[in-house]
Amino acid sequence: MAEKREGEPFTRIDVQEAKQMIDAGNVQVIDAREPWEHAEGHVPGSLRIQHMAVLMQADKLATDRPILFICKSGQRSAVAAEFAASLGLNDLYNVEGGHLAWEAAGFPMETGD
Repeated sequence: MAEKREGEPFTRIDVQEAKQMIDAGNVQVIDAREPWEHAEGHVPGSLRIQHMAVLMQADKLATDRPILFICKSGQRSAVAAEFAASLGLNDLYNVEGGHLAWEAAGFPMETGD
């Protein structure tokens, strides 16, 4: 499903591809949702940086490995990936379907901060 659309600085992937990349290791997962959404359930090991805070928290973004952005459904994470691209990062992925698809696939979730 990996898809690179013209004009988009990120690659779209589905949750199965995201899970494979996470399981293989050496990726950073950014949860682009609100704090309360993250606390209710998120991809294990993900770092919460709200989509509108990516530029302000640029120092937390990995520069040495792929970054997977995920939100509830894939919209806010796409915006977050656009912001990351504006910082010069280019190994960026948007998880299509977001946490809704992740949970529907039966993949593990963590709760709390």
